[in-house]
Amino acid sequence: QVQLVESGGGLVQAGGSLRLSCVASRRTIAGRGMGWFRQTPGKEREFVATINWNGAITDYSDSVVGRITITRDNAENTLYLQMNSLKPEDTAVYYCAARNSFSSTIETTQIGYDYWGQGTQVTVSS
Repeated sequence: QVQLVESGGGLVQAGGSLRLSCVASRRTIAGRGMGWFRQTPGKEREFVATINWNGAITDYSDSVVGRITITRDNAENTLYLQMNSLKPEDTAVYYCAARNSFSSTIETTQIGYDYWGQGTQVTVSS
């Protein structure tokens, strides 16, 4: 069982930046594909970014490409999401997710993930 805890969310003005972190405990994230998703009230959780086991392969939602970067530090058991040029439409609860230990590749669908954090709120004011 992988326990994931996100942090780094908050209130920022449009055009600003935030860096989200997701620290894993109980099990290592090494060897696992990881991802970030987000959700706003009344909407389905949507894909934001994904990264393979060693960080060599990433993929992003069209709505964030060029503004958001996913990275990982396996030695620190931590996943990151650097968000720049933030827009009000980026406002959401952001969740990190981990695949099981046999799934090292990227994945853009929720069903491909086995472990989820509790989420961190990001609010972008206009």
